[in-house]
Amino acid sequence: MFDLTARRNLLDRLMLFLCGAASFVAMIPLGFLLWFVILQGIKCLGTVGILVALVVTGTLIAIPVVAFQYLRRFKIAGYVGTGLLAYWVFGLIRQLWTVAQQINWKDLSFFFSIPTPVGVTGGGMGNAILGTLTIITIASMVGLPIGVFAGVYLSEYGKKNTFAWWVRFTADVLSGVPSIVTGIVAYTLIVRTMHHFSALAGGVALGFMMIPIVSRTTEELVKLVPHSIREASWALGVPQWRTILSIVIRTAKNGILTGVLLSIARIAGETAPLLFTAFGNSYWPKGINEPTASLTVQVFTYAISPFQDWHDQAWAGALTLLILVLSINLAAKLFFKNPRQLLR
Repeated sequence: MFDLTARRNLLDRLMLFLCGAASFVAMIPLGFLLWFVILQGIKCLGTVGILVALVVTGTLIAIPVVAFQYLRRFKIAGYVGTGLLAYWVFGLIRQLWTVAQQINWKDLSFFFSIPTPVGVTGGGMGNAILGTLTIITIASMVGLPIGVFAGVYLSEYGKKNTFAWWVRFTADVLSGVPSIVTGIVAYTLIVRTMHHFSALAGGVALGFMMIPIVSRTTEELVKLVPHSIREASWALGVPQWRTILSIVIRTAKNGILTGVLLSIARIAGETAPLLFTAFGNSYWPKGINEPTASLTVQVFTYAISPFQDWHDQAWAGALTLLILVLSINLAAKLFFKNPRQLLR
């Protein structure tokens, strides 16, 4: 007699296997990307390179330990799989520390030095790191207030509003616009008007890119705040504007902060808008109204140069960008783990 229960269990296991295999395959490109950038980039990072190697080593050691917790249920096959995984991890760690032995662990010049003249080895990207932080700060000052208040408007006042529909549609379209288009528009409206490149122009261009991300994120998160909280505030005679500022936004602040961090991570790796606006500079920035170096543009410039030392520094800059983006995403995960935390 045909057993429907056995067939259902077989199909459930097959679906679990297919989904798990697809998830593993999806992680392979990211793993190769991270591993290749780490191996190429830690050479010039000095002390930070050693710290990165230690963190990566600890992460690799944890992989077979965690995998064993899931594979031991398969008994002999699980033990064999864990052993092969541990052997593979050991090979990766050995490869990592073969490269790490070349690092001068006392050297921090990459983070505190400016580029050297063409043909001279050494130097660093300190000016580009400072320029990147400056441009991101300007972008946040431009994009965050507009994005947050636009999101609050869409959630609180624009539920059945034609104007709000067009705002949502515009934000969705702008989210998919290539960044180079934003750079050309910023160049036409700002750089040509000011007659020079500047960090201010770069910050405004990136700020425009943040607005649709922050506004749509804020709208969705403010919608998660229960309507009963608003009604309780109104019952006490609190006006709507005070309810929004003191209760609704305060309740959703963790989620809004997460959207802010993710939008910053989104713009931190942009290159095209900065080529048209901030342009670049080989010296320490003296103000926001002059051409300013950034990590992304500096990496691009060094990567297409004919000098091996610049190639090594380009990899180090790429790794620095990855560390920045990963740190921002990790901070977002720590601030906001699931939507129910909005109510805490």
